[in-house]
Amino acid sequence: MNAIRITAPKLVALIKEEAGLLTGLATLAFFLTAGSTCLSNLSGWFTPLALFVWLFPVMLWLSFRVVAHADCLAIKLGEPYGTLILTLSVITIEVIMISAVMLTGSINPALGRDMMFAVLMIVLNGLIGVSLLVGGLFHMEQEHNLQGANMFLVVLLPLVILNLLLPNYTVSTEPGTLSFMQMIFQVAASLALYVVFLVIQTMRHQGFFIAAENTPHSDHGHEDLIIRSLPYHGLMLLANMLPIVLLSKSMAKIIDFQVEMLNTPAALGGVLIALLVLAPEGLAAIRSARDNYLQRSVNICLGSALATIGMTVPAVLCIGLVTENKIVLGLSPVDSLLLLTTLGVSVVTFSCTKTNIVHGVVHLILFAAYLVMIFD
Repeated sequence: MNAIRITAPKLVALIKEEAGLLTGLATLAFFLTAGSTCLSNLSGWFTPLALFVWLFPVMLWLSFRVVAHADCLAIKLGEPYGTLILTLSVITIEVIMISAVMLTGSINPALGRDMMFAVLMIVLNGLIGVSLLVGGLFHMEQEHNLQGANMFLVVLLPLVILNLLLPNYTVSTEPGTLSFMQMIFQVAASLALYVVFLVIQTMRHQGFFIAAENTPHSDHGHEDLIIRSLPYHGLMLLANMLPIVLLSKSMAKIIDFQVEMLNTPAALGGVLIALLVLAPEGLAAIRSARDNYLQRSVNICLGSALATIGMTVPAVLCIGLVTENKIVLGLSPVDSLLLLTTLGVSVVTFSCTKTNIVHGVVHLILFAAYLVMIFD
């Protein structure tokens, strides 16, 4: 009896802590049963909107729980492993969502490209812009490890150019696409560059991605986390990711229907999904900048951009090779110009060890330009 009295409060606390997972599982059960009928007969505006208002917050709640468990692992493992776990968790969700939609949804040759470009614009301009602006407002100037930022960018630049710009200039296939041999090369090159980077980040040059010891920063912001064992947080991280992955097809159907019904740009759907995936990670980056821990913010943002290309391109191209469906990777002229400008500004922003509000405002203006170009 004493054992029951001791464990019961812990069980109740655990249920409250993982209420997001329980809600996600209940939502998943609905969409796997009765929800399938609703999704197959979408019409009007009320039902799709009601399903979106229900599904989006639930998936966002699950995403925040994924980040919470990743943060717990980060605290136990330390940097740069903590940030790497967070980045890989979020990008894995993104890759699986894209793969699920490509394999089960309607054929959209540009789906992977649109999602990758949306993530790059949100991360490199939106999240970095807000982080640098918030950090500058709170602390005037902030420092980061120059070698780490340069290492991110030196790998990101060729990955972006090879995968999102080069396909527009090849002549063996129609513009924006790749031949079979070129696709094999892009898969191998993307994986090789990303794997080599991970080796550098986690083994040979960990110091590049850690803030200098004399850089003051606050570690608060994790008081609400309950730290348990590594196996527990690893298991719960995967458990919270599973409903997100399985619900991604339903979310994609709802967004596609609303985009078509409202006659909004097709790229807007990719932006909404990208915002859903990146919201928790973006909040972590902004909080880190606010707490004067810019290095972690840089690791999160640039790491997400790099992982998006390094992991998504191989997945998208492999699906194209297996299904023999056309895959469009090349960006439009306007998007190409925005991307090149973003990369150039990013190189300048992180070419020195200190940042301020000017850097943040510049990135946010570029993000605003991206949003304007979507609608006009």
